[in-house]
Amino acid sequence: MDTRNSEKIFSYLEKIHCRYDQISTDLSLSETVHQQKKFRELSRELYTLKPLEGKYHHLRKIRQRLDDAEAMLAAAEDNEMKDLIREEQAILNRERDALIGEVEVLMVSNQSEDSRNAFLEIRAGAGGDEASLFASDLLRMYMRVAERKKWQAEIISTAISGIGGIKEVILYVRGTEVNKFMKFESGVHRVQRVPETEASGRIHTSTVTVAVLPEVEDVEVDFNPKDIRIDTYAASGPGGQHVNKTESAIRITHFPTGIVVTCQDEKSQQKNKEKALKVLKARLFEHEKNKQSESIASSRKSQVGSGERSEKIRTYNFPQSRVTDHRVSGRNFNIGSIIDGDLDDLVAELSESHIRALIEQKISSLID
Repeated sequence: MDTRNSEKIFSYLEKIHCRYDQISTDLSLSETVHQQKKFRELSRELYTLKPLEGKYHHLRKIRQRLDDAEAMLAAAEDNEMKDLIREEQAILNRERDALIGEVEVLMVSNQSEDSRNAFLEIRAGAGGDEASLFASDLLRMYMRVAERKKWQAEIISTAISGIGGIKEVILYVRGTEVNKFMKFESGVHRVQRVPETEASGRIHTSTVTVAVLPEVEDVEVDFNPKDIRIDTYAASGPGGQHVNKTESAIRITHFPTGIVVTCQDEKSQQKNKEKALKVLKARLFEHEKNKQSESIASSRKSQVGSGERSEKIRTYNFPQSRVTDHRVSGRNFNIGSIIDGDLDDLVAELSESHIRALIEQKISSLID
């Protein structure tokens, strides 16, 4: 462990400790208790800092024991005693290095967002009918992921293509650490295969875009009701006699951002409205997170791209029965397992490389 890194990280933890104590004090004040929004915000921040606060106290104890051992070593005259002290120092150094590794991960982890449920927006990109069919495949893949993880998955809104594929679908997934796992699915997914309608056997390349939006609480998104328009209309598509009989479908337009959300899958207008508002709040939350550095348009492009064939995070090559994630070098994955929702190994590699890159950036910023 680089000594300079270790000292910088401990200094960082000292600042976290001071902030933790300050928030704890503020939360005990009567004026804070009576300000519900502020109380919730501080409570949420305290919750996110608590793991680092615990590591701070643990690391401080180890450092103190190392200092004591160093003083004992300097005072010791017996060689056997010196050997025992050095053994203890070695054990403490290993414990310290392991603890700092845990701190590094916590420093770049967003526990609040990782623990959230998520909305997955799947849209057919380049490739026409084949793209819409592959969008259906991805929807089934994510439904299988949810089944494997014991999560609950619910379709919020669907737009069906003429041949039974999907133009666009919004999937709501809830369970343990959904966003932590699914956030790596954001981007352009490219498929290479021979379409069922291709008589010559020629391989086609098509794309589907996926955006993953963490669910947010009402208190995290504040918008003026006057800034939205809610329209109702008759639902279209599958649904039997009920379709086109009543205006149960909902369209919500948020004027300041231009975000439009539609929902028509429920027979109840109220349920469609509730679901559409949830999706709107998730999109507005993403908008606010990215507003400091870029506009919502460029933010969504950076996440899902334009849908062009050349843009991709992952390629599904059916003729060669392999999946290549272009963020993981030197390894392909079995296409059958991936399409069946077994993404654990792939996500583990993506998560590890992502965390390592964030740690390097964080350590660099602390040193600079």
